[in-house]
Amino acid sequence: MNRRDVVVGASCVVAAAAAEVLRPRRRLSFLGAATFDSITPWRIGDWSGRPASDFVAVSPPGSLVAKLYGEIVQRSYHHEGVDADIMMLLAHGDSQTDDLQLHRPEICYPAFGFDLSHDGPVAVPIEKGVFLPARRLIADGPGRSENIVYWTRLGDYLPDSATKQRLDRLKTSMEGIIADGLLARFSIIGPDPSRSFVVLNDFIRTLLLSVSPTRRPAFVGTSLARALAAAYADSPGQDYGQV
Repeated sequence: MNRRDVVVGASCVVAAAAAEVLRPRRRLSFLGAATFDSITPWRIGDWSGRPASDFVAVSPPGSLVAKLYGEIVQRSYHHEGVDADIMMLLAHGDSQTDDLQLHRPEICYPAFGFDLSHDGPVAVPIEKGVFLPARRLIADGPGRSENIVYWTRLGDYLPDSATKQRLDRLKTSMEGIIADGLLARFSIIGPDPSRSFVVLNDFIRTLLLSVSPTRRPAFVGTSLARALAAAYADSPGQDYGQV
């Protein structure tokens, strides 16, 4: 055996050992045995929810949605004082791997024939000093303009871009974790994006504060859920909701 064979062989052994060390071994899911359908309130502030099913899909044509998402919740929320309905889509996947990762709307909407006139990160204010990393889109299609705010949760991370999602996916893998993932998408159809985004931000804030603190990590991870709880530490008797 010559020196070159020894070097190549040693490199293969090191690579195999590194791959074994980095192989995820522990599953992380904040949802447990519950479902997003059961922990998401039908009544959110003055908004009343009803089932819906005619939204833009969560993945491009031809993708394997059934393997990626174990649960998809679609609802429309109506407010008597607001001349628009909010479309809510929650898509949860129990395992985020190299082959199965959340489909981001800035990729999915163009795949369905929409043009994006706006696409950028946004920090949605939830409470004083507490912001949710999210993304804001304006998708223009035939006869409609859809104003969208969404966030993704990958394990305990909240990546607001495709690049961050890939990096966070690598972090969870290096930590030996097979993490679950959530895509939470909210949108209003209409020609007034400024007003729509104000309404959407308020709805998202009300939703998160309507969910029980024990269930909130399933939506936003433990770090942001703890920050929200700390914001109410000096407010005994605060109603966190019953779901």
